Amino acid sequence: MDALVMCGGRGTRLGAVGDGSEKPLVEVGDIPMVDRVLDALAGSRVEGVHAVVSPHTPATARHLIGRDDLTVIEAPGNGYVSDLGYALERIDRPVLTVASDLPLLTAEVVDRALDAATGDTGDAVAADGAGVGTADGAAASLAVYVPVDRKREVGASVDERTTTVDGREVVPTGLNVVGDEDGEPVDESALVVAGEGLAVNANRPRDLRVAEALLHRQREGTEISPDHGDHP
Repeated sequence: MDALVMCGGRGTRLGAVGDGSEKPLVEVGDIPMVDRVLDALAGSRVEGVHAVVSPHTPATARHLIGRDDLTVIEAPGNGYVSDLGYALERIDRPVLTVASDLPLLTAEVVDRALDAATGDTGDAVAADGAGVGTADGAAASLAVYVPVDRKREVGASVDERTTTVDGREVVPTGLNVVGDEDGEPVDESALVVAGEGLAVNANRPRDLRVAEALLHRQREGTEISPDHGDHP
């Protein structure tokens, strides 16, 4: 399965931190966030990578164009959903989609999402809490969430778009699988991952500080909570 890395957003919520530096290129631990995401994908079972840029991120496009480990798709820049649809028309499904503002993403959680989408594990749940999967091993659409209490525990900002999955209050992480069914992509199942690696979407300055602190703790020998853990 290939991956789409969404790199075309304005990043306005970063405020002064993002002034003069496009969001995907903002550094966490001296490495641009988009490069951290690409490193996680490179260590996973993802087969090919497509970076989706826009007129809002010309420096990001220059940073990525010419790399031999990915292709660059130049979307119109009409918003995340619109640019995602534009990119999906140009590649085959199923495909993993990931936002470029997940600086703590790991290869392990990427592979877990792939396994859940293909029914190789019992992790994914439908709205009624039942396990889901496909009879022939084809990938179903999947949305990956993180518990709200985990985000609050690490100090990350909490998006207002909360929902409930299997009795837990959760928020989207920006990691999804768009399945190979016909028609418009619809999230058919949900995967809740409570590890700290998905708890930080770097949307605001405080999130960058949290990511830096977690990376520092990791370097000091206290590992980030395993991304395969289901509980805080």
